[in-house]
Amino acid sequence: MQAICERNYVHLLTMLPDCDTEDLTYRFTAGLGLSYRIQIIESARYTSTILVEQVNLSTPDYLKPSMTVRLYHDARMAEVTSSQNAGALAPSYEYPNAKMRLRNEKHMVNLFLTEWLNFCLNHNAQPIAST
Repeated sequence: MQAICERNYVHLLTMLPDCDTEDLTYRFTAGLGLSYRIQIIESARYTSTILVEQVNLSTPDYLKPSMTVRLYHDARMAEVTSSQNAGALAPSYEYPNAKMRLRNEKHMVNLFLTEWLNFCLNHNAQPIAST
């Protein structure tokens, strides 16, 4: 899990030229018809919190990935703190549980972020900064 978070941090810094400015939004297009937005919602000395979401108009909301990611600049790690507007993720879950989360849900969501960032980098996603 730590290696995944470290890799995500490096990839996010590659994609975001400025991740220290609050209320800054980057828009990306990757592939045909895939649009994403990364919004910096909080920035402090050692941490930044960003919102990553797909913004395609033709895709239903329930199929659009959305996650909140905390960047720890001192540890050089990026961790998904919530996904699909479902609240904070626990390190692990008993199974079965009321929300039917996987035992390793947090690990899987961070791995999804890794795959998404790799996809964007491999498809030359270019940021368009807006405030």
